[in-house]
Amino acid sequence: MPGSPARGAALGGGPRGLRKTWTELLAGRVKKQKYDPEREKKLKDSALKLLRYHQNMHDLLLEVEEPRCKKLCLSELIDCDSANASSDRSASFICSAFRDQASRLGVPVGVLAAKVFARSVQQVCVEPSHPVLLSPDQSKKLPSSLVIARHLLAQNMFSRLTFCQELWKAQNSLLLEVAWCLHTHSVVSLQELLQSHPDSETMAMWLFRNLRSLCEQIGASCPSPDTAEAMLSGLVQLLISRGFQGSSDPGRLVEPKSLPQVATDVLQRMLAFSLDTLDAEPRTTLDCQAVSGWITIYSGHTCCGMVAEDSLKSFLSHTLTQILTHKPVLKVSDAIQMQKEWSFAKTHHLLTDLNCRVLVTLGPEESVGRLQEVLEMQEVNWQHVLSCVSTLVVCFPEAQQLVKGWVASLMTRAFESCHLDSMVTAFLIVRQATLEGPCVFPSYADWFKESFGSSHGYHSCSKKTLVFLFKFLSDLVPWEAPRYMQVHIFHPPLVPSKYHSLLTDYISLAKTRLADLKVSLENVGLYEDLSSPGDIAKRESQAVQDVKKAIMVFEQTGKIPMPVLEASIFRRPYYMSHFLPALLAPRVLPEVPDSRVAFIETLKRADKIPSSLYDAYRKACASAEKKQPENATSAQRTESDCAKQPLGLFTAALEELRALMTDPTQYSVISAQVAVVSERLNAALGHRNDGGSLRRAKIQLGVLPSTLQKQDQAVVDLLLTAFCQNLMAASSFVPPERQSPWAVLFVRTLCGHVLLPAVLTRLCQLLRHQAPSLSAPHILGLAALAVHLGECRSMFPEVDPDVLAPAGSLCVPDFLNSLLTCRTRDSLLFCMKFCTAAVSYCLCKFSAQPPAPLHNCLSPGLIKKFQFVVLRLFPEARAPYAPEHTACVPWRPLYLPSADWQSAALSLWRCNSFQELLKDKEFYLTYRDWVQLELEVQPEADVLSDTERHDFHQWAIYERYLPSPTALGGCDGDLEEACTVLVSEIMDFHQSSRSYHHSEDSDLVLGGRTGNEDVLSRLQEMALDLELDQGSAVPHGCSMTPQSHFLFRVFRRRLQALARPDSMATSLRRQQELLLCKRLLLRLPPSVLVGDPQTGQPVSPNCEEFFSLVNSELRNFCCHGSVLTYDITIHFFRGLLNVCLRSQDPALVANQTLTECQTKCPVILTSALLWWSSLEPVLCGRWTRCYQSALPRELQRLQEAREFADNFTSSSASPAPGPAWITAAALHFAAREHRKENVTAYLKGLDCQGEELLIALFFFSLMGLLSSYLTQWDPAEYLKAVDICAEVLTCLERRKVSWLVLFQLTEKDAKLGHLLHLAPDQHTRLRPLAFYSLLSCFSEGATTRDAAFLHVAVDMYLKLLQLFVNGETRTAFPQASRSLKLQGHSEPPGSPVQLITKARGFLLQLIPQCPKQCFSNMTELLAGRGDCDPEVSNALLQRQQADPGFDLYQEPQLF
Repeated sequence: MPGSPARGAALGGGPRGLRKTWTELLAGRVKKQKYDPEREKKLKDSALKLLRYHQNMHDLLLEVEEPRCKKLCLSELIDCDSANASSDRSASFICSAFRDQASRLGVPVGVLAAKVFARSVQQVCVEPSHPVLLSPDQSKKLPSSLVIARHLLAQNMFSRLTFCQELWKAQNSLLLEVAWCLHTHSVVSLQELLQSHPDSETMAMWLFRNLRSLCEQIGASCPSPDTAEAMLSGLVQLLISRGFQGSSDPGRLVEPKSLPQVATDVLQRMLAFSLDTLDAEPRTTLDCQAVSGWITIYSGHTCCGMVAEDSLKSFLSHTLTQILTHKPVLKVSDAIQMQKEWSFAKTHHLLTDLNCRVLVTLGPEESVGRLQEVLEMQEVNWQHVLSCVSTLVVCFPEAQQLVKGWVASLMTRAFESCHLDSMVTAFLIVRQATLEGPCVFPSYADWFKESFGSSHGYHSCSKKTLVFLFKFLSDLVPWEAPRYMQVHIFHPPLVPSKYHSLLTDYISLAKTRLADLKVSLENVGLYEDLSSPGDIAKRESQAVQDVKKAIMVFEQTGKIPMPVLEASIFRRPYYMSHFLPALLAPRVLPEVPDSRVAFIETLKRADKIPSSLYDAYRKACASAEKKQPENATSAQRTESDCAKQPLGLFTAALEELRALMTDPTQYSVISAQVAVVSERLNAALGHRNDGGSLRRAKIQLGVLPSTLQKQDQAVVDLLLTAFCQNLMAASSFVPPERQSPWAVLFVRTLCGHVLLPAVLTRLCQLLRHQAPSLSAPHILGLAALAVHLGECRSMFPEVDPDVLAPAGSLCVPDFLNSLLTCRTRDSLLFCMKFCTAAVSYCLCKFSAQPPAPLHNCLSPGLIKKFQFVVLRLFPEARAPYAPEHTACVPWRPLYLPSADWQSAALSLWRCNSFQELLKDKEFYLTYRDWVQLELEVQPEADVLSDTERHDFHQWAIYERYLPSPTALGGCDGDLEEACTVLVSEIMDFHQSSRSYHHSEDSDLVLGGRTGNEDVLSRLQEMALDLELDQGSAVPHGCSMTPQSHFLFRVFRRRLQALARPDSMATSLRRQQELLLCKRLLLRLPPSVLVGDPQTGQPVSPNCEEFFSLVNSELRNFCCHGSVLTYDITIHFFRGLLNVCLRSQDPALVANQTLTECQTKCPVILTSALLWWSSLEPVLCGRWTRCYQSALPRELQRLQEAREFADNFTSSSASPAPGPAWITAAALHFAAREHRKENVTAYLKGLDCQGEELLIALFFFSLMGLLSSYLTQWDPAEYLKAVDICAEVLTCLERRKVSWLVLFQLTEKDAKLGHLLHLAPDQHTRLRPLAFYSLLSCFSEGATTRDAAFLHVAVDMYLKLLQLFVNGETRTAFPQASRSLKLQGHSEPPGSPVQLITKARGFLLQLIPQCPKQCFSNMTELLAGRGDCDPEVSNALLQRQQADPGFDLYQEPQLF
């Protein structure tokens, strides 16, 4: 209808001639016509048929890319997921269109579709805005085409090969991201695309160029980093898997030879480009960005799961080889000169990052093996090799031993065959490793001494090896640094004397070279590390450092340091010209002399400072004091500026490190910055990198408050603050388990052997003395630091806290644990916080690792303290509960400002991982551990009230530990075992330093701290319960074998462990132990001493164990000679009365027990006699109240003996009660109570008494005399004791009673042997002292009348000499001698020396007066002892053989 109005309108008719759109034309018809579904379907089919025959295929593909708002966009049909019918129609339409077009053109439909699609992709890539990435507009166009391509592939209507060939025809415009999208959408894989390229070289260049551009974008932080990183990762995975595929992989298809070659070539080109960029000077920004992006691919997680392990290992091994052999232009001489510039800190961080990533994936063992193989087989780039060695030893703690083994094998090979290359390699590797500091690798000086300083060195095989060594060292001289030549000179190889010329020739050569370099040997400081990488310090600055170190050593030892003494003799020019001027620098002397003043005065007294120099120093100090006001301000400012400069640089390096904590996973970057911090640290410490020369087996520290030097404390505070801040910053971004090992690197690098004592001292100050003032970040940081110090425990020496600490040294974790106490409220709460933080951090940090690191990082004591604190503070923790499997370790909430420590502690307690940890016996809080910790608590400062503490004790003992099995640290229901552990720990506590205040004004005596007295109350309760249980367990009428009491078993075991005292220290320790035993006996019920007779049976109680303790121990510890102290005596009698009250016949029990005492433990009865005035009212009063009858017969005997002694003067004619030795003891005690002038009158009635009483009284008098030697302060007591002995001896001689038997008495003597049980063993040994103290009391007739007198006198003299030689007489007369010396006596009367002199003179006068029968057994008496006094022995033997006219004073025939 050409003339119709509608057509004209449609073609542009109308008033304005505007053409209407197709939509506008149809709009009116839609309104007029009714909806008919069948007609709609026909119209759609007709439209599709019309379009199919009138279309352009390229325009069709572009059409589907139009915006979705257009009504006729086919992408709506394709992308509509809800309309399956529409999708099917669109797919069928596209496929049908391509078939029709292909049939008309006479080409395969797949080829046609591939060419059309390739042209479409090429048009998308036209005018790219970026070399490798799609622009936003391009990114919108491509997805729809990819969807169509997948439909075509699904219908087998798409030729991938043709498509790839078409793409490569325009490869210069092909974007890498397009290739990646084709790969990810499964249109064409990267492998197919690369394999289809006709020219492998061109394709490799294209891929290299695109990879480089891609890495530039990654390094420059492109807008879509995820896509770029995914592209790089995918491409690298493909290149690695194809370039390094394993030949043994059966599932791998055979690849064309070109693809593996291309993959290897591209990877090599990228690595070579990276290495060239890092070696270039100057470096361009874009190239550095490209290298930064490319280096990220050298890590295991990039290819994890996508590349076979053997392929990845092969690739990284190949990479390491390429790094080591890249452009080997440097000679060995260049490496020797320049290697100090290739340390970990000075190497470019990107190269360090590259090395670190490769080495981490390969592992230290394989890396060292590869290094060894490459160095043996190929020419290498020494810069890359040595920087790789630095990275290896810094980043891997275990690499130290591997490198040592490698060097040892090189040295062995070198000297076995004089292999020069092995020698060069070994020296370069060792020197490179030592550049990283002593905490990473031993110093060069130490290694050189170990290798060549002994007869077992590598060079000691033959002359050939010696010549080889010195020729090598001589060849090094022109190239090496002065430091190394100084090491060789000061620590020369050990050379046999006949080859000494080899050594002297080398030393002459080295000294000449040092002179050429203007470096003097005198320039070496006393404490300077010769192997440190720094430049030679100026003499003045080195001397200042030597002075500081010498003063520090002097503070610790109180003696002049040995290096200073040696320098004053062997290095006098340096000592006089540099050390002393630095030491004697004028200053204002402090009012209280400091360590410097004390050191100078000590040197002056030792004549190590010339008088003229010292006088000049004093005058200069006096002048400085006068000028102090005007110069103080400027001097302080100068000193402050000098100190701030290195500290400022150090602080800046720490701040840069903290800035890197925003991404704590970047280990390589952080490790490089830590190396920078380490260098700045050495500068701040004044180049005191002397870890090699000051390496020690132990670190001597004290728990008392100690001070650090101002500079050291400032540095340590900066380090600790930086660690805490870094930890908080890192934890706010990434939890500990996902952080790199930056913390352990920080600890290992910065807490080396030099700084570790200062760090531990500062931690001691903080944790022990300033704990309440620490904030939450401080606690968290220090707790994490403690964990990492434990992780590095194998690197650090042990710590010897002080003399008050437990025996033996402590590892660092145990030392830190010893700083945490639970004594007071504040210390207990701090302990809870610190332990919660440390355990939480450790469990979180090592959650994915086996439990072994936990054993290294945490001290078992710390975990036990955490259990103790939680159980003590939180009653809810004591109730049984199921562990919370879903509970996480409460680390992340702790670093928040509002950290709830109590909730965190309970959460950790209930955490399943912590409860699993407690299954290890090493970490479980046992009953013994609980007692140890509870004893330290001070009740007056406890966080618990008295009632709460009592309830806690009851729960812990009776509910937790008493019923628990032994395997879990409990008592298995055995109350006696619980008491035994309690007693042992109480005694251990009082014997250890824990029982004393660690302060300067505390008394280090027993009882300086009593510990938690409530624990002793629990022991009393438990002992009473045990006594009741054991009493009720025996049925009436049944016999029971007496059992040993647990208390005496503990005593025996502990005293046997101490054995017999062989030194004064052991003797004092044993006395202290016995005092503890006695205190515990007194705190427990008296029935422990006496035992309990069987119910209803009138038998004596079982006192055997108490008797044994008295006879073997307490008898030798009593302070009154032959008696026990009053407290233990009355305790025994209280127990006896209690037993009597529970028996059917109390009097019989008392009589039998006391009768048994006469034979088994007589010292109890003598003790009762001494204390009778205090004992009698108690015994009589209680007995009368209970029985209304007279005392038992044996008690009456004691009463009668005491009454007889009290009334001895008035009733001397009355007979003495028996036994005689009891009456004698009573008389002796009564005589001691009289004044000295009344002693003779009191004892005048002895002539009427029996011989047995007199002998016993003389024995007690002798013991009293010896007691006055040992214990009395007043010499008058000694003189009174002599008078008592003299009166008794006079009576014995007057009545012609032989008393010499007392000095020959043994326990086997049936008549008098029991007397020895009444005296301490020391008194028995000192009888010779008593014998010769009574010389003035011996009558002339008695000495010659008794034939046995000379025999006894000689025996006593020889024993006296032996006592003097053994040093036992030195304890005699301690106070009497002092008192008499103060009165002006040069040698006090009765002293050992004077006594021996008198005894010798007495014997020499007595010998000629004695009849010949007195010498009958003299040869036997002198056997083995004649050499003690040859003159006396010769006189005795000659008198034995001489006639009666023998003259003692003629010249003796000694020879």
